[in-house]
Amino acid sequence: MVAELRPLLAAEAAAEAAAAGGEARDLEQGVWLRLLERLERSDPPRDPAHWLRQAVRAEVRALRRAARREHALCRDPADETRPGPEQLALASARRRTLQDAVRRLPGRCPRLLAALFSPHDLTYREIARELGMSQGSLGPERSRCLGCLRRLLGPEVAPRPRRG
Repeated sequence: MVAELRPLLAAEAAAEAAAAGGEARDLEQGVWLRLLERLERSDPPRDPAHWLRQAVRAEVRALRRAARREHALCRDPADETRPGPEQLALASARRRTLQDAVRRLPGRCPRLLAALFSPHDLTYREIARELGMSQGSLGPERSRCLGCLRRLLGPEVAPRPRRG
């Protein structure tokens, strides 16, 4: 039966594969597998040629359904230019450590650093007005606050070697 059906299956698969977006050989393998499964369960088909054509169409429908469910990758899974889950978790932990340390700073330092790193990108004039201090004293105050922050964090945030 296999030798008798092989040319018909090759022709049917070649005719249907392009429309299904698949490979003719994949269709052929799927149909042969269906035939083997059928032979294990029951008798051979009464009209093998008719059964074969029906099986090819069933495989084509299955390919189309699978293609609709599949989604293209937005990026290469091995793309190392974007952070993975581990890097995101570590960065989040570093941010929490930094925010906690900033809250423990003395005097106006927590408010000053919060204003400097504000997402609103405030100017020195706006920061000085918000904190009620002169614009000229912001630079020295900022340096003092950053020095305190470095001492407070110590080795926790030691500079990491740059990748190059």
